[in-house]
Amino acid sequence: RYWSSNSSRMSTLFVPSSRRGSDRDGDKGKKPMVEDSPLIGRESLLNQLRQYPAKARINSRQVMSVWGIAGVGKSALVKKLYDDTMHDTNLFAKYHWVDISHPFNLKDFQRNLPPDFHFEESGWLIVIDNVQSKKEWDFIQTSLVIPKSSKSVVIVITTEASIAAYCANSEELVFNVKGLEAAAASTLFGKVYREKSLDTRALQHTQVEELTLKCGGLPKVIVAIAGVLAKQTVTRMDTVVALNQRFMHHLETEPDYDSLCDLFGWMHSYFRTCPDSIKPCIFYLSIFPQDRLIRRRRLVRRWIAEGYSRDGNNESAEENGERQFSELLDLSIIQQVPNLVTNPLNATRMALLCQVSGFFHEYIIPGRKEDDLMFELGANCAVTTQRTGRHLTILHDWKRDKIVFESMDFSRLRSLTVFGKWESFFMSESMMLLRVLDLEDASGVEYEDLENILKWLRRLKFLSLRGRREIYHLPDNMDHLRQLQTLDVRSTSVLTLPENITKLQKLQYIRAGATDPAASAPPAPSCWFFKPRRIVGVKVPRGIGKLTALHTLGVVNIGTSGGKAMAKALKKLTQLRKLGVSGVNRKNSKDIFSAIKGHVHLESLSVQLDKDNQGCCLDDQISLPWKNLRSLKLYGLQDRLPLPSGLEYQQVLSDQFSKLTKMDVEMDTLNEQDIKFLGEAPKLYILRLRIKEPNGPSLNFIVKIDACALAVYKKVKILEIGCSSSPLSVEFGSETMKNLELLKLDCSSGTTYALDGLDFLSELKEVLLIGSNDATFKAELADKLGKHPNKPVLKMEGLPLPS
Repeated sequence: RYWSSNSSRMSTLFVPSSRRGSDRDGDKGKKPMVEDSPLIGRESLLNQLRQYPAKARINSRQVMSVWGIAGVGKSALVKKLYDDTMHDTNLFAKYHWVDISHPFNLKDFQRNLPPDFHFEESGWLIVIDNVQSKKEWDFIQTSLVIPKSSKSVVIVITTEASIAAYCANSEELVFNVKGLEAAAASTLFGKVYREKSLDTRALQHTQVEELTLKCGGLPKVIVAIAGVLAKQTVTRMDTVVALNQRFMHHLETEPDYDSLCDLFGWMHSYFRTCPDSIKPCIFYLSIFPQDRLIRRRRLVRRWIAEGYSRDGNNESAEENGERQFSELLDLSIIQQVPNLVTNPLNATRMALLCQVSGFFHEYIIPGRKEDDLMFELGANCAVTTQRTGRHLTILHDWKRDKIVFESMDFSRLRSLTVFGKWESFFMSESMMLLRVLDLEDASGVEYEDLENILKWLRRLKFLSLRGRREIYHLPDNMDHLRQLQTLDVRSTSVLTLPENITKLQKLQYIRAGATDPAASAPPAPSCWFFKPRRIVGVKVPRGIGKLTALHTLGVVNIGTSGGKAMAKALKKLTQLRKLGVSGVNRKNSKDIFSAIKGHVHLESLSVQLDKDNQGCCLDDQISLPWKNLRSLKLYGLQDRLPLPSGLEYQQVLSDQFSKLTKMDVEMDTLNEQDIKFLGEAPKLYILRLRIKEPNGPSLNFIVKIDACALAVYKKVKILEIGCSSSPLSVEFGSETMKNLELLKLDCSSGTTYALDGLDFLSELKEVLLIGSNDATFKAELADKLGKHPNKPVLKMEGLPLPS
């Protein structure tokens, strides 16, 4: 048989589900049945996957790979591609699917190949499912001798990113399947339930939503649970409640969920064999509620404070933490938000926000309780709770019972994370060993509370007050925190850092400042004037240069801190990797940029110009430290970018912009030369443009030489545009942004957009409208996207809160 009949594990991901096989031989005259129903929520992903075999054939790179965790639906997706290709195209002459059994046996694998099998010019499409190690692939390759001239393609399916990268002939041929988004997961749950249910009454929406979140977007789990509930009548809601309370226990112990045995086998195997260095990072994720968005930097800095990420011989604690984060991202234990946009390999730093997979979150909760590592106070917490542990989370729905709290033993406590209302009694002298205090999601923190925190918690390594607008200044006893490594007061009302902060010699990370709230307020509906982004920096003491361990500092208000004094201080901070400055003007700009031009470690730079000095500060006489920059943000420019002087155009691109992946620009107008320059930046991945008006009738991303269009913006996957002109015409060409996946349009100033050339954006997956109230514009755009080959998703988003 040319397609394995062992397909039961794949069929559950189709709706309605059906067990199918194909007895098709290599003869192209016969065509198998094609599943009538599409894969729920996978239409866009399937369209992307369809391009990979053709891409592999064109480049004579015959092996591509598809990977994702167990139960995510990767085999079903490939199966749909396999059937459609065999039925609707003449791309390949012969087809074959092999399911690998384990333990792996090479002779068994060879027996599963067809008797006349050999790669020939006419071309095979071979799918090899369930490759579990690089060694297995090495053995398999001995049976798959593929001539370079062959038009055959092999698709390898595996659960690990490292194996997928090892098998594929290039990184462009590695395809990742992630869990379903919440809306698609709910749709799948409801569809399976309605088709199998004897009772057509819908389940309560809140119950379904909670259950689907716990499923982590895994179709296999969603289908299994919906199928069980559909067969019940009287006991259905009891089952729903029981699942929500003890989700993992019921799935692992009840016969109704035997179809998930393979998934749990993979989970147990992974946790049993994963490196000891990564295990505490995984269990640490249960500190955060499943639906909570987590900043990557917040998580990594906490790991460092806890000692989970440490300095090694060849990498810093920060680099170690980034690598650990990348591993969890690869395994879908944490998921990038939004997960629609694919990152290039080794682009972990692009994932600013993440979310813990609901299924993994439920899986690790029992482990944290058994090991007595973590505990939480929430709505379901018993009144007499006296548990102890190393990490405490207080949820927003806990009733703030002072008597219960004070009866608890905090002598072993290492971290405290608060969601919701803060109470003064949350601080205790018994918390002497506390390393991490995270109040980013708390509210009502008073200045007096801070004084007690600094008085009692002298071993703190991580302190976050991020977003606490009620905090206007830091206490004078900041110098008590001699072990402090991370201080995050971003988006508070703090405008000045105290003098004695310069005594904290272990400080590595200082985040302060905010976006001006007035600038973030929505304009009147009829108001189309431009609202520039204003970054409010803080005044820092002149002795900040003593903190030579600092690698992250910002946002510093150069104007209030003293230009020459800050230039001297910044010159001493040679380990800086990320710097943000505001208040840059004609008097201080030359000193500031001269001070940092030799900072070879600097990877991220953010500059806010004074509003009366835009045209004088960043001219071509100023030398910025371009060479190692990966991220550059420039706010308040007039009509041109501050390109390095004394260099030829192409030399600037190859020598000075070779590492730049993210560019955020706010300026009055964007000229044609700058559009060309940005378009040829070799590694630019994210581009954000906010302009008052285009330099001409439209914002035209087409670049031509002698009437011939150039391939530009080759790597850009995310483009964000904001403008005060309305309507704004935006033009894309046949050689423009061929890899663009996400287009964001800021409509908060009342702007509408006339988009020309959308069909040329062959990888487009999503268009996001921010702050739009124009129903006509939305309808016209939705109609245009409906005609796009990829059928990109149109989404709406409210105005962002000040940050």
